[in-house]
Amino acid sequence: MGPYEWAWSLHPSVLIGTGLLGALYFWGIGPLRRRFDLGPSPAAWQVASFCGGLLVLLLALNGPMHDLSDYYLFSAHMVQHLLLTLLLPPLLIAGTPGWLLRPLVRRPAVRAVARVLTKPVVAALLYIVTITVWHLAPFYDLMMRSHDVHIATHLMFIVAATILWWPVMSTVPELPRLPYGMGMLYLFLVGIPMQVVAALITLSDEVLYPWYAAAPRTWGLTPLDDQQLGGLLMWVPGNLWMFLAIGVLFLKWAKETE
Repeated sequence: MGPYEWAWSLHPSVLIGTGLLGALYFWGIGPLRRRFDLGPSPAAWQVASFCGGLLVLLLALNGPMHDLSDYYLFSAHMVQHLLLTLLLPPLLIAGTPGWLLRPLVRRPAVRAVARVLTKPVVAALLYIVTITVWHLAPFYDLMMRSHDVHIATHLMFIVAATILWWPVMSTVPELPRLPYGMGMLYLFLVGIPMQVVAALITLSDEVLYPWYAAAPRTWGLTPLDDQQLGGLLMWVPGNLWMFLAIGVLFLKWAKETE
C-alpha cells in the first residue's frame, strides 16, 4: 500500500468551492427567499438532494478517491468522473427550487445564452465532445501532469454534465423540459457515443495513458487490467445509469397518462 491509497487528504479548493456553493444555497432558500418572497420553502427531499450532491462532490475530490485517481488507478479516476457527471448534477438540479433560479434566468442575456446551451442537440454535443476530448491520450496526460488543468477539467465535466441533464430535469418554465418521450430518446442517443468511447478504452490491447503505465501498482492490477476495468465502468454502470434515468422518465410519463 502506498502513502496515498487510503489517506484522507483534504483539498482547500474543493472545500472552499463546496462550502461557497452550500452557503449560497442555504442563503437563497432562507434569508433571500424570505426577504423577497421568492417562493415556498423547498421540500425536505429537495434540501436532502442538494446536500447529497455536496457530499458526492466532497467524496469524489477528496480522500481516497482523489488520491487513488491521481496517483494509482485509471479505474478509480473513471469512478470519480462518473460521480461528477452522472450523479452530482442530477442531485444538485433536483435540489434547486425553480424560483431560486428564475430571477437570474429572467435576465434577457442570461436567458438567451441558457436557451442556446440547453437545446438538446447543443447540450448533448457539448457533453460528448468534452468527455471524448479529455479521454484522448494527449489531453488526458496533460490533465494529469498539470494541477490547474486538472481542476479546470473537473469544472468542465461538471458544467457540461449539468447542461446535459437540464433538458430532462429543468426546474424553470423559461427553460422547459423535453416531453417525456423526447427526453427518453435524448438520453438514449447521448449514451451511444459514450459507449463507443468506453468500448475503445476497454478493448484496447495496449495501455493508452502513460501516466498510469508509470504509476505504482496496487490491488494486483496491471496497467492494462486497470485500463480495461476503467473502460468497463464507463461502459456498463454508465450505460445502466442512463437506462435508469430513461426508466424514471417512462414511469413519470405512464403515471401522468393514467
